[in-house]
Amino acid sequence: MSINQKHIILAFTGASGAAYGLRLLECLLTAGYKIDLIFSKAAHMVFAMETDLKLPARPAELASFFVDKYQASSDQLRVFGREDWMAPAASGSHTAKSMVVCPCTMGTLAAIAQGMSDNLIERAADVMIKEGRQLVMVPRETPFSAIHLENMLKLSKLGVSILAANPGFYYKPSSIEDLVDFVVARILDQLQVEHELMPRWGQESD
Repeated sequence: MSINQKHIILAFTGASGAAYGLRLLECLLTAGYKIDLIFSKAAHMVFAMETDLKLPARPAELASFFVDKYQASSDQLRVFGREDWMAPAASGSHTAKSMVVCPCTMGTLAAIAQGMSDNLIERAADVMIKEGRQLVMVPRETPFSAIHLENMLKLSKLGVSILAANPGFYYKPSSIEDLVDFVVARILDQLQVEHELMPRWGQESD
């Protein structure tokens, strides 16, 4: 089994921040990556509240929806439900090099920190940790309680990247899209995916 450098697992949970997940998915598909997307029922509810998208419930239809929306190839995206235990991500034999949970609820973060593996998102994250692969978690919560911080510290010590959805303002954002792109750019940097979402520090935009 060889690791595919352009194969990434992406999980959407029920945390607020649908725009982050959608923009990240768009950027990865545009960059030619193959994505295994795990979409929870809670994420469906949040996306319905935070966006104008009418998302299909069935995984295959949802995959077709995103492929059409982002003009991707049909073989770039597979969508799995939270309880789909036959998904490749449930096994260490899968070939994805990285996984991102974006946005990430505190409940999901806590379950992963404790190795619960009670659903596909938690199991896939557990596999990434045990196999020594890259796991990036994007929590969207404030304020953080001591429990949240302890769970994040535990995961960080295991090599997990905790990338809180905290946009910067030094580049003078003029729209919500600019704020979203700031966070997504940081995620792409962690994944070592080239992008031009925003100028880097010390570099003037054209």
